[in-house]
Amino acid sequence: MSALRAPLLALRQELLQSRHDAADDVKPVVLDQSAVGRVSRVDALQVQQMALHVARRRDERLALVDAALGRIDKGTYGFCVECEEAIDARRLQVDPTALRCIKCAEKNTG
Repeated sequence: MSALRAPLLALRQELLQSRHDAADDVKPVVLDQSAVGRVSRVDALQVQQMALHVARRRDERLALVDAALGRIDKGTYGFCVECEEAIDARRLQVDPTALRCIKCAEKNTG
């Protein structure tokens, strides 16, 4: 199980570090026109919105990683949540948070 857990823990640590590094990017933008010009504020607001979007995606990914670690603890990791068949190891190497086998995943996107 440690071989399965290690990449997920590394990914989790990477996501947490990314969250810490980007903490200043999502802070409110100062609207004091004497401090920065109007164009600079608009640019800052756009950068902030992009940072918020990245933060949401990172937090979603972190939740998937935590859920995968929980499945390892329960002994259900690597099994499709729909058909309960084993998920191919190659799929888990590409996405260690995969919930579905490729057959069920294709069925859900089609």
